[in-house]
Amino acid sequence: MTAEYPVSTLNEVRQLREKGRYDRESVHRILDAGFAAQVAFVEDGNPVVVPMIYGRDGETLYLHGARKARVIRMVEGSERICLNVTLLDGIVLARSAFNSSMNYRSVTVFGSPRLVEGPAEKLHAMKIISEHLMPGRWDELRAPHDNEVKMTGVIAVSIDSASAKVSEGMPVDEPDDYAIPVWAGILPLTSQLQGLQDDDRLLPGVTASAAVRALQSRIL
Repeated sequence: MTAEYPVSTLNEVRQLREKGRYDRESVHRILDAGFAAQVAFVEDGNPVVVPMIYGRDGETLYLHGARKARVIRMVEGSERICLNVTLLDGIVLARSAFNSSMNYRSVTVFGSPRLVEGPAEKLHAMKIISEHLMPGRWDELRAPHDNEVKMTGVIAVSIDSASAKVSEGMPVDEPDDYAIPVWAGILPLTSQLQGLQDDDRLLPGVTASAAVRALQSRIL
């Protein structure tokens, strides 16, 4: 396997090409930092976009939903799908509206979806998704009931093609604009998990585990 995804007309970054990245490490790092993917496909000739939680296992993404949910049926019936994960890092405040922008990390994936049917792979996929959102939590919880596994819909998407796009740094203004007495810089934007809130039906003496406590203040 090559260190980079092949560049084609499908995944090539056309706008601001210098921000494009095709190495697997960059793509995986951004996917692993996100929580929800915007999944796009075509249904009956119409474009559709839906948010779905996911987890990555190598070059496979697992998408989660209810087994009988409309979105699972729609994705299952698609030959190709595209999904995007974007993490916003800040507002870039330039000396002109034209050069103002945002700092971000973004990945676009193209792949072939399939419905996960076998109980063993589905259980594996459910663990991958759970551990992506809540690392260390799976082994603390009761095992899923057979009916829960049956009711869960999982779509496996092979990462056939992908690209990342990263925008970072201070604003780049027109040479003449640097003489304008207007403040410019970055307003950071952070997506961060907050402090735990106890369920009011906790049993006496039950406290959060080390794995759960570690999730607090996690920055995406």
